Amino acid sequence: MNGLKAIETEYKGYRFRSRLEARWAVFFDACGVSWEYEPEGYDLGNGLYYLPDFLLHGVTINHAYHAKGRDLYVEVKGQMTDRDAAKINRFAELRLRDDGESDDLGVLVVGNIPDGDNMDQIAWNIEDAAYDDHHGWPNAFNFETVDGDYFAAHPGIGKDGTFQLFGDDSTYFWDMNKWATERAYRTARQARFEHGETPKVRRYR
Repeated sequence: MNGLKAIETEYKGYRFRSRLEARWAVFFDACGVSWEYEPEGYDLGNGLYYLPDFLLHGVTINHAYHAKGRDLYVEVKGQMTDRDAAKINRFAELRLRDDGESDDLGVLVVGNIPDGDNMDQIAWNIEDAAYDDHHGWPNAFNFETVDGDYFAAHPGIGKDGTFQLFGDDSTYFWDMNKWATERAYRTARQARFEHGETPKVRRYR
């Protein structure tokens, strides 16, 4: 893989560092959540500097830690490295430290847009990634870097039409609009950017 570089991709006036990042932007638009791309970088100390990919606004956390209208960073990683892992883990640690002054959320790590012909298949693929441990690397689709709880995290659309991060349990899944969520993932997977194409994205709810 050395020497290979992801193709930069334009979407909505942004130049994304990879096609995968652009596909996640399409997913967020299909879900109707407000987002910013690389809004701010951070000095983590010890020579580590970190620039999260996305900042989402107005997110509902539908999990043991339940909250509405929250800001959530998202990191897109098709390929993880040791240095990537160190930055993400340190950023989450600093955001989640219990100093009595903040209830910030950390960062959700996501990988490839999950495959599946229906929401059950998509959920299984998310769970596979969430519990696939890699010797201290942060897992994709896991609440551990979001709120400190080792639990699969499913991005999707609630029955109320809002963007939510659902816990891995039927108690939380009951609130998901599975049809709309599956359509949002399908739209992101099928988005075309070649030859100046711009995906037409419908918001599902």
